[in-house]
Amino acid sequence: MLVLDQAGWHISPKLRVPEGKHLEFLPPRSPELQPAERLWPLSNEGVANRHFEGIDDLEETLVEHCVALREQPEIIRSYTRYHWWPEDA
Repeated sequence: MLVLDQAGWHISPKLRVPEGKHLEFLPPRSPELQPAERLWPLSNEGVANRHFEGIDDLEETLVEHCVALREQPEIIRSYTRYHWWPEDA
């Protein structure tokens, strides 16, 4: 199963979903159902406006950035917590 929002680039009448795969679309205007999407700006910080010689260089930079973010859970929480989110989740 692949969970998608209903952004226009996620929907196409030409898409052929392989056998055994299922697409599940989130309701419109429901970013709180997929809070990981709100982390994209954090992951982009490490690579924005930079040139990389190859995919390995890009991956290395992203890994370093994510490792640094792992040590800062309060930043991640500030992007993903909602007022209704359980404190112990």
